[in-house]
Formats: sequence, C-alpha cells, structure tokens
Amino acid sequence: MTSESPGNPLYRQAAAQLAARGLSLDGAQRQALTRLADWLQARLQPSAWRRRAPAGAYLWGGVGRGKSLLLDSLFAAAPLTAKRRVHVHQLLQELQQRLLAHSGQADPLARVASELAGQARLLCFDEFHVHDIGDAILLGRLLQQLLKAGTILLFSSNYAPSQLCPNPLYYSRFRPFAELLERHCLVVEMAAGVDYRPLSERHWGHYLQAPQAGLETLLAERLQLVMPAAPLALGPRQIQPLGQGREALWLSFAELCQRPLASADYLELCRRFARLAVSGLPELARCSADAQQRLVNFVDIAYDAGRELLLHGEQPLESLCAGVNHMDFGRTRSRLAQLRRLTAVDHREYQAC
Repeated sequence: MTSESPGNPLYRQAAAQLAARGLSLDGAQRQALTRLADWLQARLQPSAWRRRAPAGAYLWGGVGRGKSLLLDSLFAAAPLTAKRRVHVHQLLQELQQRLLAHSGQADPLARVASELAGQARLLCFDEFHVHDIGDAILLGRLLQQLLKAGTILLFSSNYAPSQLCPNPLYYSRFRPFAELLERHCLVVEMAAGVDYRPLSERHWGHYLQAPQAGLETLLAERLQLVMPAAPLALGPRQIQPLGQGREALWLSFAELCQRPLASADYLELCRRFARLAVSGLPELARCSADAQQRLVNFVDIAYDAGRELLLHGEQPLESLCAGVNHMDFGRTRSRLAQLRRLTAVDHREYQAC
C-alpha cells in the first residue's frame, strides 16, 4: 500500500477531526494513521492493478498512546452508513443474547454473524482483549464467519494477536484464533512513547482521598442520593448499594469487585446510571486476582460508556495501585490517572474543587 496518505482523503478527514479537538499527532501516530487510512481506502475502493488489501486491520501498542482516538477518527471518516464501533465486553454480551435468540436452530453462530454483517459493513472493535479461552474460541468462530461475509474489521488493542491469551495452559487452543487475526489483518504496531492520558485535559471523574467518616454526607449531597438504598436487581443477582439517586449509584468496593459480578452486570450499571461512586478502595495488590479483574472490567466499561466515576480511598491513589501485577492493569492505571484528585473532607471545600 502507498505511503502517501496525507493525500488520502480518509487520512485528511481523520487528521482534521483530531486537529479540531486540539490534538496533534506524534510521529508514531502519524505513521499508524497513514497505514490504516491507506488500508481502508484500498478496502473501500479496490483497484485491479493493486494487490487486494487484507480484510481487517489490527492496531496494537502500549496504554495511552491514542489508539482509540485514531480508530474513532478513521471510523468517523469512513464514507459508510452501515458501520459500527463496539467494545469487546459489549460484543460478548450481545453475542450471548443473540445466540440465545437462535437457540434450537441450525448453526446459530452463523445466523448471528449474518445478522451482524447485514447491519454493518465496517465493524470496529476497540480495546480488544480476550483472556478467557471460551470467549476466544467463540470470537474466533464469529470472526471467521464475518470474514466470509466480507465484513471489514478494524481492531485496537494493547496486545499483539499472539499475546492476547497469556495463559500457557490454553495457548495451543488459542493459537488458531491468533493466526486467524495475523492471516487476515494488516497488523500495525504503535511505537512506544508517551502515555497521553495523564496529560489529557479530559477528566472523567474524581478520586477523593478522605476518611470514611463524613463520606455519607458528602456523597449524599454531591450525587443527590437516597440512603439507605434498597437492594438493586441485576438480572438474577442482587447487589446492595450504599446510596441511590435518579442518575447516580454509590457502591462499596467490596460489593462491586469482591462479589462474583460479571461484565454484563457492569454494562447494566452503566446503562442505568450516569454517575457511579465506589468507596473503600483498598490496596489493590492485596486483592485477589478475581477482584483485580473485576475492577479492570468495570473501569473499562465505565470509561467506554462515558460515565462519571467518583472513586474513594483513604490513601493516595498511587499508593493503592502500587505493585499490581495484573497484565491489564496498566490500562486501568492509565485511565485512573485521568481522575481529578481531591483531598478535602469539608463539604463546602469539596464542592469548590
């Protein structure tokens, strides 16, 4: 594919959108956008004399490097009406629901893939990651069907395809999925560089460092909460909020992350509430791997949904996040760095921050 993408209308439109937001691309970002724009242009307007472009593109690299921004700008520039961007948690939940609707029919996964392909010629999967072998096999079969249907696939991820499933016990079963991505996608690595999230002016919530005493009064007035709150149904499960308002919910960390909640539960919370408070954040390195994974999933989903997060702990956030070795926590740490830091305990002072 050509390297003259500044003349590519998709590149120009995507770069103009980013510039309109006051964002300028560094060298690695320009190079990645160049390759992706050339690829998509070749997919949308194939040429008889040019080699056929791969069916998909897979952009990967370190946290906070602007991969989602590039994907979103290219997605917006694509001259298609039948296009869709989806986060992996949402995709897996939707896939299960669609499969259930086709239960008892022949090859339900092929039917689901046909539905998705009929609704979107371009499918973008942002922050793509999959560590569960069952999910990997299911997604691999789905992607095979989408590729057969001619769907254009665009991914962003923190991991190369071969690194998506780090558990060595499952890697032999996972390898066909990684090879499927490598075979059918243009794989573009975003060169290492600055994590831009902590430098961003986008603040999607607050981290309040304060004693537990007095927190109820602060949050009740800040979020317009009713306390005590009634139990909240999430499908077959119930959780016990500390407070609930028309658009806000307050949960303890223990209730949110130390109970067996699933990504589907976090998706439901983010559908129902625009503002979510989580109090009593402990030293995360001391938490179980399951609790760490739930926090990672919750932050991913809340961030992608544009929900306002108010996180509370009695120590500095950096201290509570120190020493966590969970492989996905780099992305979570980067996103939590965008929370405004508050240390006030007086309500008037807190309101003024």
